[in-house]
Amino acid sequence: MATVYPADHASLAGEPFSLQEYYASCHLNGSLTLLFLPISRHSQNILLSPAHVASISVWSDRPAASRPRVSLTGNVTLFPVVDDTPDREGIQECYLAQHPDARWWLPGRSEPHTVYWARFDPHSIYYVGGFGSEHYIGYIPLAMYQVALPADQVVIGGRFLVTQD
Repeated sequence: MATVYPADHASLAGEPFSLQEYYASCHLNGSLTLLFLPISRHSQNILLSPAHVASISVWSDRPAASRPRVSLTGNVTLFPVVDDTPDREGIQECYLAQHPDARWWLPGRSEPHTVYWARFDPHSIYYVGGFGSEHYIGYIPLAMYQVALPADQVVIGGRFLVTQD
């Protein structure tokens, strides 16, 4: 994930900040589910951004120049009241299916830090299929991205829950 330091940051205003973050593909329209911890630098930058903007890079489990990757730019919607999270139980089930170790950080638990559910909604998709002479490189129309289904996943109850063998 990449965010930008807010204008009032003492020394890094307007500079990018990037670290790996967990996300889960739990929405049929390509939006991503996030655990949002207000203590994290990314969360602070998102909260101080008027549109709550961020960028998330997605690539294969074996990154290489010849492998596909995508950069998603969009905004983050927070659900600070756990019970107000749309389809909270389904989101939790989906998220834990992809990140079982996150069970200790779920919103609503007596966690050491405040945690919310959040949804990342991309509005710009830039795809690199591999090498430019052999693969597509460029923007993907949002409508096309939002209806695409991963080839290796099954949809159950409106969410991606099961990976096919």
